[in-house]
Amino acid sequence: MSEATLSEEKLVSVIEPLFESDTVAHDSDDPAVWINPQDPAQSLILGTDKDQNGGLYVFDLEGKVKKDKVVRGLQRPNNVDVEYGLMLGGKLTDIAVVTERFTHKLRIFSLPDMKPLDGGGIDVFVGETKEGERDLMGIGLYKNEAGKIYAIVGRKTGPTSGSYLWQYLLDDNGSGIVKASLVRKFGSYSGLKEIESIAVDDQLGFVYYSDEGKGVRKYFADPEKGNKELALFATTGFTEDHEGISIYKLTDSTGYILVSDQGANQFKIFDRLPDHDSSGMQRLLKTVKVKANHSDGSEMVSISLNQNFKSGLFVAMSDNKTFHLYRWEDIAGKELLKIRSK
Repeated sequence: MSEATLSEEKLVSVIEPLFESDTVAHDSDDPAVWINPQDPAQSLILGTDKDQNGGLYVFDLEGKVKKDKVVRGLQRPNNVDVEYGLMLGGKLTDIAVVTERFTHKLRIFSLPDMKPLDGGGIDVFVGETKEGERDLMGIGLYKNEAGKIYAIVGRKTGPTSGSYLWQYLLDDNGSGIVKASLVRKFGSYSGLKEIESIAVDDQLGFVYYSDEGKGVRKYFADPEKGNKELALFATTGFTEDHEGISIYKLTDSTGYILVSDQGANQFKIFDRLPDHDSSGMQRLLKTVKVKANHSDGSEMVSISLNQNFKSGLFVAMSDNKTFHLYRWEDIAGKELLKIRSK
């Protein structure tokens, strides 16, 4: 490495979190956030503890664990996502969905009380027989305009023929328990590493996922709109794996997509909308270095939650068994805040 490059690195400031969460028991991996509709200041942060005897932790907005809500005894829970308003037993229920790798099941819990809604778990990737092809990893939930909720699920490995991700419709089995019906198989895969991080933009109807070592792929989230890949971006400038994806929404159609450059302890921020050119690429706006180390998963909230997070909250997993809580203002910096004010 040249002296000039070293000097440049010294000039790059590292963004500090406002809070660092309590530690999990084994291996922090992926966060999600449930926004309390009555009082955003009482919102909850969820985070997986990825171990054979792992769990789903629940924290307040200062990263303090809420012990009465923690779900323990999960068998290597990998990723988690949150969605609002699933009709169960005649009432709308907010849900958290976790991928449980060693059982090949989705685990589903009500929010904010964290009660199980899955009858012991829902089998997915049924019929797959090759090693790793039922070992669950990523999860992204999508709610369409009609209110239907889907789970888009990834695994440790899978085919390169365009069916790596499987998408399931979630609804009531008639007894207030969630059932999952397979509606499509889609998604290109390079075969280089694996696919873990999946993020869905409900408003624009897109799903993004990290094909580690290759880039971020973009598809329609609605199964009725087909399986054509819309874009492959973030293909250059990454030190190691492409990991956590999170979305900051300025309006229903504008904002930012943040992608973890895991090996460099930084996030690359792309425009939420593509450049209007033939490439279909998302435009890179800036790169930020964070204190979170080797970050695997992340989540973003785009609204004011409390006095600490007036413009939004960014949560990033760190490999010291914690999750880091950042103010959006600190992540965005003057450049992106100026864009917002226009």
